[in-house]
Amino acid sequence: MRRVRLGETALSVSPICFGTWQFGGDWGDVDRDEAKAAVRRALDLGVNFFDTAQAYGFGKAEQLLAEALGEDIRRDDVIVATKGGLRPVGDGIERDSSPAWLRSGVEASLEKLGVEAIDVYQVHWPDPDVPFEETAAALKDLVAEGKIRHVGVSNFDPRQMAEFSRTLQIETLQPPYHLFRREIEQDVLPWCREHGIGVLIYGPLAHGLLSGRFDRDTELPDDDWRSGSDLFSGEAFRRNLETVDELRAFAESRAWTLPELAVAWTLANPAVHVAIVGGRRPAHVEGAAGGAEIELSSDDLGEIDRIMERAAQVAGPSPEAA
Repeated sequence: MRRVRLGETALSVSPICFGTWQFGGDWGDVDRDEAKAAVRRALDLGVNFFDTAQAYGFGKAEQLLAEALGEDIRRDDVIVATKGGLRPVGDGIERDSSPAWLRSGVEASLEKLGVEAIDVYQVHWPDPDVPFEETAAALKDLVAEGKIRHVGVSNFDPRQMAEFSRTLQIETLQPPYHLFRREIEQDVLPWCREHGIGVLIYGPLAHGLLSGRFDRDTELPDDDWRSGSDLFSGEAFRRNLETVDELRAFAESRAWTLPELAVAWTLANPAVHVAIVGGRRPAHVEGAAGGAEIELSSDDLGEIDRIMERAAQVAGPSPEAA
């Protein structure tokens, strides 16, 4: 798989990043052996970039990723990103980007991952109760101590990124982006491109909707967060299933899979460097990884826009918002 430079960092990464949100339990039960096999298959396909987070099961996803990668996690060419700034509270979570919590989170992530330094550390969500200056200063100290190599944020808007960067320059952003969710095209992506921010988008398969595995009769278990999402219920869901059918037909006419098309579409935006693709089994990775090698023409993009005209777009807080 080809490599791209992640923004203005010196990191050379695959355009596909293997995401591990599903390893933490929010998507239902995890078969650990299949999950590890998915990670190894991603490596075989040329993926060298892996994304996780402390809040994905509070250590479960990070530890499972570390076990799957084994000694490969310490290779110079394997890049691991994680996130912090969410705290477990009762049955839920709350945002906490205070210096003390971030420092304890970095230490916990280092232990779970079994590494001496985190390649990319991202603030998971902006915390309205902690000044960005304090959060940025704490991470600046952790960089100076050699515990973090690069600092990024997730789910931030341009104003928040600019304010954060007055203390410590943000190097990466992780926002949601897929065919049914495009609001970041208005201001976030242009701002990132102008300022040299490396963008790794999450949810390119619309959290499974663009996998092609859903139909009108699909029922999700209660322990899968999607069971309570508007994206997977009601009239919008039924309408978007029709759009998915059209997109699948278009992809197959080009000898692509639907997930490959979905991934290629996100990477066609010049501000996007990497698409994060999750998978609980090897087949999930295999069906999407080829999207990194597809170059959509202007005619392709025009036809995709035509198909999407009748779709129900989603916006507002991301489904996993704290």
